Amino acid sequence: MRSIGHISNETGARSFGDYLTAEGIPNDVEPGDHGQWNVWVHEDDHLERAQTLLGEFQSNSADPKYRQAAAKAHKLREQEKREEAAQAKRMFDRHSLWRGASWRVGWLTASLVAISIAVAGVRLLWPENHPLIRALSIEDYVSDGHTIDRLSGLQEIRSGQVWRLITPIFIHFGIAHILGNALWLLDLASMIEARRGTRTLAALVIVTAVVSNLAQYLASQSPTFGGMSGVVYALFGFIWMRSKFDPRSGLFLDSNTIMFAIVWFFLCMTGWVGPIANTAHAAGLGVGLAWGFVSAKLSR
Repeated sequence: MRSIGHISNETGARSFGDYLTAEGIPNDVEPGDHGQWNVWVHEDDHLERAQTLLGEFQSNSADPKYRQAAAKAHKLREQEKREEAAQAKRMFDRHSLWRGASWRVGWLTASLVAISIAVAGVRLLWPENHPLIRALSIEDYVSDGHTIDRLSGLQEIRSGQVWRLITPIFIHFGIAHILGNALWLLDLASMIEARRGTRTLAALVIVTAVVSNLAQYLASQSPTFGGMSGVVYALFGFIWMRSKFDPRSGLFLDSNTIMFAIVWFFLCMTGWVGPIANTAHAAGLGVGLAWGFVSAKLSR
């Protein structure tokens, strides 16, 4: 999906969207910054023609052909709805679970959530010293519930178990912990995977997992931490910067979401909500902000 430009008001954007639909060009119109509306074309093959038509519309938006296209577009959309309904009766797939969501869940997002939930289940059923949890931690340890005996000093990673740099993100401590991270991940990761691609999401997750996990380990000198929060804050920072400095990216955060994430970031630092991996939060957010800002500038 590619943005072809902006229209200054909703009425004009809807009218032009109807005209593109009538011309056989699938599209979306969405609110952007400063009251403008973004026009998106689904397929790259239609990009050049859609841009030409947008120029014609901006030159003479009062042409009667744009009003006449509304009826045809309405009929085409109704036909498409009937075809989709008929198809849904014949086939059930993962998209039907999220049909009401803003973003369909990509395979990488779904995999991250599923692995996190599975590991959280193991952690809840066997709280101490389970072999899987120890294997996913940044280094091996033994705990009696009160004290932690570190066994290696990152020797496992130095000997080749490099997955330990990433896998602590799948360890969660309690239902609230996994539920909150899973919901944020579904929203933010799905947006990135849908609009920027699976490779971009994978790169963000891997890099920020390594950075946030190492930062938390060095700050706490303890291997008994985990959670997707560092990655979640990185995704948040990336989307925030891309939406701010590159509106055509297709990424967007409303002001309430931004405010909530920032308030929660500083609230966690107070200690009022319990022991939190604040260093992982800060490292992830820093990487995400920098990545989003630089990629936005390069894109522009």
